[in-house]
Amino acid sequence: SGPRAVPGACFSRVRPSPLQNPQLVAMSLPALALLGLEAPAADREAAAEAEAAQYFSGNRLLAGSEPAAHCYCGHQFGSFAGQLGDGAAMYLGEVLGPRGERWEIQLKGAGLTPFSRQADGRKVLRSSIREFLCSEAMFHLGIPTTRAGTCVTSDSKVVRDIFYDGNPKSERCTVVLRIASTFIRFGSFEIFKPPDEYTGRKGPSVNRNDIRIQMLDYVISTFYPEIQEAYSDNSIQRNAAFFKEITKRTARLVAEWQCVGFCHGVLNTDNMSIVGLTIDYGPFGFMDRYDPEHICNGSDNTGRYAYSKQPEICKWNLGKLAEALVPELPLEISELILEEEYDAAFEKHYLQKMRKKLGLIQLELEEDSKLVSELLETMHVTGGDFTNIFYLLSSFSVECDPSKLEDFLEKLTSQCASVEELKVAFKPQMDPRQLSMMLMLAQSNPQLFALIGTKANINKELERIEQFSKLHQLTAADLLSRNKRHWKEWLEKYRARLQKEVESVSDADAWNTDHARVMNSNNPKYILRNYIAQNAIEAAENGDFSEVRNVLKLLENPFQEAEVFREVKEDAEEEGATATAGACAQETRSRLPYCSKPPLWASELCVT
Repeated sequence: SGPRAVPGACFSRVRPSPLQNPQLVAMSLPALALLGLEAPAADREAAAEAEAAQYFSGNRLLAGSEPAAHCYCGHQFGSFAGQLGDGAAMYLGEVLGPRGERWEIQLKGAGLTPFSRQADGRKVLRSSIREFLCSEAMFHLGIPTTRAGTCVTSDSKVVRDIFYDGNPKSERCTVVLRIASTFIRFGSFEIFKPPDEYTGRKGPSVNRNDIRIQMLDYVISTFYPEIQEAYSDNSIQRNAAFFKEITKRTARLVAEWQCVGFCHGVLNTDNMSIVGLTIDYGPFGFMDRYDPEHICNGSDNTGRYAYSKQPEICKWNLGKLAEALVPELPLEISELILEEEYDAAFEKHYLQKMRKKLGLIQLELEEDSKLVSELLETMHVTGGDFTNIFYLLSSFSVECDPSKLEDFLEKLTSQCASVEELKVAFKPQMDPRQLSMMLMLAQSNPQLFALIGTKANINKELERIEQFSKLHQLTAADLLSRNKRHWKEWLEKYRARLQKEVESVSDADAWNTDHARVMNSNNPKYILRNYIAQNAIEAAENGDFSEVRNVLKLLENPFQEAEVFREVKEDAEEEGATATAGACAQETRSRLPYCSKPPLWASELCVT
């Protein structure tokens, strides 16, 4: 059961390691319904939760379970890492759901496997809550994803150095029940890779093309049955059709991410689903202030997986999958498919989705792409909140008179970054002496400089210093005036485009109804912002799971105003003048509306 190389196999049999006193943090009834599990009766709720905690922690095994850990490899941050595999996750088996669908169920955080490497096979409360909530949030946003049925914590502890800074702390072992049609990924096919020319590492199953054929047959016949049926007598054509389909699915998936401001954080080939799902929620983040260079992963020092780079990285990963399918699919065929299909599929889906977000439901004009680009540029220069700006646009009217336009501009600019927020965003990150040394090195020894720094990073820091300096001369009134000007210019273009929609229909009222319906079902009011997840995590770490459950309920209806979750905005004095300053700060923090753009303290959150 200890960490080891696993040649000649896709799975290894394992056993979950028991936890002390498992307790249910939360369960997603819509996800559990896939397995045929229903909400318990009120008088059985406590017993059902206790039972769920036993089974979905791994302390007890469901009848028929055959626990196994999956072997896969991966390119991590662009370099081949060799054998990786399920270091903490355990496949239990497949469940045939009430609709006849097959669902793999998996426990993440259930203990040691042969693929645990130097780790302990455990996950902790904070990372498990984030994965549990985001899996369900993405599903309810309409984005293909693995699901999460339960989150179970325990009294068992492990030590973690959260920020890798030499300050470890003890944390509670926690397990997430994950559900998907399959957890096979691009990296599953990289176990056959011969020694890499850059890293020297190789897959554990080099020269086992028989297993590659078996795995391809399984994936295509099980998850792409229409392709298997159409090309049953020609394996090359079949494999080409499969690669074409996963290329298009991946392109559409990343287009969906871009349209909700979702950053995955670790787009390695081992985190790419073979059926086009969002998989493996680690240091992800939903973008708040629009920034195309936004990096959600504090460990991504070079910005490889920044928001704007996700489409090209997913294409690069598909290229690595193509290499892993040789000789069953010749590279000249797969490379041609990738070039012909990926960019076209991404751009088509992205623009279709953006048209829906802007309520452009009648006409498809060439100018729409420019309108979207100019909107994003306006968001960028004003520091607009990505989610809230789109949500506000749902209420913009073509017949907006001057007074209403002024009111609307006030609402829009309230969702733009303040001078204080911009100062935090553009605060220089390098010590001036370090920067000076790097600039001197770039001049005197370019070869050495190339090894320890990049020109792009230095230029970014110089730009940050310049912006930070300018902000000290900027008043709040100047910023507001500038932001209003930018938004007024874009709204005039948007109104002209909407006018073309209205003029193209015979029934303007029907168009208005459809326009509002489409926008309201494509622009979420609620997303899993980091500060919302952090509040839920802190409450759970103190033994209160109610906030995790509240946030889950909220995220199940991301497009609707949630009456039950409207926080009462009471004066802090009414809460009791005797409260300590620290308690008041915590109360204020928890009372922020869930749809609010993040508070200043959220900028200090670092997810690695």
